[in-house]
Amino acid sequence: MDDKHETKETGSAEGRSTASKSKATSSAEKPVLLSGGNPQIAKADGDAPVQSYIAAMPDWKSDVGRRLDALIARNVPGVRKAVKWNSPFYGIEGQGWFLSFHTFTHYVKVTFFQGTSLRPVPPGGEAGDARWINVHENDLDEEQMAAWVQQAATLPGWATSDIR
Repeated sequence: MDDKHETKETGSAEGRSTASKSKATSSAEKPVLLSGGNPQIAKADGDAPVQSYIAAMPDWKSDVGRRLDALIARNVPGVRKAVKWNSPFYGIEGQGWFLSFHTFTHYVKVTFFQGTSLRPVPPGGEAGDARWINVHENDLDEEQMAAWVQQAATLPGWATSDIR
């Protein structure tokens, strides 16, 4: 009876071990999606983590992320990129971060850290100087977004000491 018990436990342990390895492998291949479908990407500087975040955005949101990233890069030559707090950040060296976006269930939230200084002021939020816009499927106004990005990139950014 003890032999049977041992065999079952060993089999079980091996099964758990295999399942854990499979889960770890698939987690390494594809980031975990947090609440609202936001990709969990490790904090890191540069374009690569931002591209990993965008690639992991679910459904139509990934297309919005690619379009936002391209629009920002096109309108702000030399823009600095990073992922912080599971969100892509964009900034100017020595000036700080001017924009971030974050994935939610039904939209992508684009936050301008000095949004009260933009014209027109983005419609969302009342958190200090920050303002945001929620981009839903098929409603990214690239002309307006480009105007806001260009304005935001000229303003003092957020957490200036954090961007080198």
